[in-house]
Amino acid sequence: MSVKEELKTIICELSYEEREVTLASGRKSNFYFDGKQTTLHARGGLLVGQAFWDELKKFGVTIDGVGGLTLGADPIATAPSIAAQLEGVSVHAFIIRKEPKGHGTGQWLEGRKNLPPGSKVVIVEDVTTTGGSSMKAVERAIGAGLEVVGIVTLVDREEGAREAIEGAGQVLRTVFTKSEVIG
Repeated sequence: MSVKEELKTIICELSYEEREVTLASGRKSNFYFDGKQTTLHARGGLLVGQAFWDELKKFGVTIDGVGGLTLGADPIATAPSIAAQLEGVSVHAFIIRKEPKGHGTGQWLEGRKNLPPGSKVVIVEDVTTTGGSSMKAVERAIGAGLEVVGIVTLVDREEGAREAIEGAGQVLRTVFTKSEVIG
């Protein structure tokens, strides 16, 4: 079984639910992808790292860092960083806070010392709906002096994220779309 086939099985078993929910975008939905159930699973996390590392390589440039908004992006950022290192490539993980640190340096971005200004980074997400969270992460990364090469998401719900992200001049790569996971 390929990495993507096995990862899809875990997403279907652990992350997909049919029930009424309110999404981060404020929209109501009758289904939900709880990406953290997959990204925090031992085997799922390993497969996420491999799948995201494969997507990072498709950008065709050297990627210095990978990260996104806490909490959903935290395990995703670390996983491809480790997968890359296993191939001898350094891709540092970083985390973007929802609010600046209230003490010490007051930073928005953790892992900053590994990424000097101008570093090429990719923003990662577990699930995208409208693209709002991804674009907030892009703004914070650019504000920290990083060059955002694109965005990679585990699952695109196919509800406008691609159009919003690409309309803002960013590239969106997906490991899966909703259609690929649940038809």
